[in-house]
Amino acid sequence: MHKLISVFITVLIIQGISLAQNYRLVWSDEFNDTALNDFFWKYELGNNNGWGNNELEYYTNNPKNITLSDGKLIITALRENFGGFFYTSARILTRLSWKYGKIEARIKMPHGQGIWPAFWMLGANINTVGWPACGEIDIVEMIGGVSGDNTAYGTAHWSSNGKQSKGGSYKLPNAKLSDDFHVYRIEWDSQKIIWYLDDVLYYLLPFTPSMSAFQAPFFIILNLAVGGNWGGYPDATTVFPQTMIVDYVRVSELTTGVGSVTQTPNNYSLSQNYPNPFNPSTVIRYSIAEAGVVKLKISDLLGREVVELVDKYQEPGNHQINFEASGLAPGVYFYTLSSGKFSESKKLILLK
Repeated sequence: MHKLISVFITVLIIQGISLAQNYRLVWSDEFNDTALNDFFWKYELGNNNGWGNNELEYYTNNPKNITLSDGKLIITALRENFGGFFYTSARILTRLSWKYGKIEARIKMPHGQGIWPAFWMLGANINTVGWPACGEIDIVEMIGGVSGDNTAYGTAHWSSNGKQSKGGSYKLPNAKLSDDFHVYRIEWDSQKIIWYLDDVLYYLLPFTPSMSAFQAPFFIILNLAVGGNWGGYPDATTVFPQTMIVDYVRVSELTTGVGSVTQTPNNYSLSQNYPNPFNPSTVIRYSIAEAGVVKLKISDLLGREVVELVDKYQEPGNHQINFEASGLAPGVYFYTLSSGKFSESKKLILLK
């Protein structure tokens, strides 16, 4: 009887999917800049004890491993000695997090034994509750090799009396995922997550009461791992370099239906002003994780305050201010953001 009820509920959900779904774009990175937008993304560096998976790569922010070109983000895995490891690659995550929505990316995958690209999400509370209690949504993973180069995996992980996971996969019939770009996406609301590859629905996961981790914000991660417990390790057939090429990453909210997108910064951050050097104006961007009094000031090389740009109460979110410096002498200055226990300074250069 329980099985029949479960099947009936699933059928009702699938029928609901067939109804028109209207989404509104709330965030995207089309990678049309010349460098990674550090207001959107931050790097994770090193090996971090194999990232819990006995991975072999050392993640860097070196342009050899991560760059933007022709409107694409290119993450490259190399066979080289660096930091005590034999491979390098890159891993980035968003400074923002989202609760619910359509999250998608258009990606051309790498291939080969021991190559492990991923487009995935982690609960923004991971530093508080740890993994897997924070929840994990693997929008797509590929485990390279003869039997894996054509298969996309979508999986959810959470904690309920220990680690739990459920997921599905989709296999291209006559091609590798590295042969062309494909769109990988989930549609996530308060009741379920649905996985798609190029508009083909291949897995649906209805939530149960034990899956409360998925009722909270998650941030996005893009990485290209080398080796690991799941897919194994490179062998004599593995060719380097390997590239994961990302055309775009987009987040949209469902305008009608169950659950709306909540978008919040994961933490405090102060971005490098742009342009820099500048004359006579530049834009300073920053993120506030908690409501409070925010101060942003400009100081000279001797530490003397020359301009106070912000001194007021602000809500959590992303903020920016245009700094007009036509009244200052050319030279090097520092701008400092402080709020609560957070304080960070960066250098800017005014030209004349």
